[in-house]
Amino acid sequence: MTDYATLAELGVATVHEAAGRTGVIDVPLTQVVAGSRVAGPARIALCAAGDNSMVHAVIAHALPGDVLVLTSREPAPVALVGELLATQAQAQGVAGILVDGAVRDLDELAAIGLPIWARLVRAQGATKGAVGELDVPVTIGGTEIKPGDLVVMDCDGAMALASAQVEEVLPLALERAERERVMRLRYAAGELSYNVNGLREIVEGT
Repeated sequence: MTDYATLAELGVATVHEAAGRTGVIDVPLTQVVAGSRVAGPARIALCAAGDNSMVHAVIAHALPGDVLVLTSREPAPVALVGELLATQAQAQGVAGILVDGAVRDLDELAAIGLPIWARLVRAQGATKGAVGELDVPVTIGGTEIKPGDLVVMDCDGAMALASAQVEEVLPLALERAERERVMRLRYAAGELSYNVNGLREIVEGT
């Protein structure tokens, strides 16, 4: 069973580095709940432009621990998620939501506490009734996300990793985290990365 709690704690940067510096979702994101972090399997809603019918659908089919990935073929500055949908998602046990679009009710979303990351914040509401697709591959910020793929989000943004790679990458990420822990102690004691990493010799030739 995938250890999503550990992956969330390791965070976006560490998992991304351990995966060979791949998987970053390269879009600007607002972290709605400060200090939140999450990792889990992707559950995807591909919406019609400006319509959030598929958000309602994906929440209805979500399993506890899922990370909802909400996007459209033509992302618009229209709120796909607000207070009421976030309340439902939390009640369903959703671990977090990535919104490649807009959210609204920002204060209320923060108070609810469900980890949400969004490209935009807009008051304009979505329409309902246009049918999109559930659990199909999508590409956001240059990274393909398939149903069940790992999604990790924290203060640095978001990344995704193919589900088949997770068990290989997790021990590498743990090793990297341990190396960084040791280096923090050395730097706190006064050592310099300029010397430790051999950069002085490269830069100064000495």
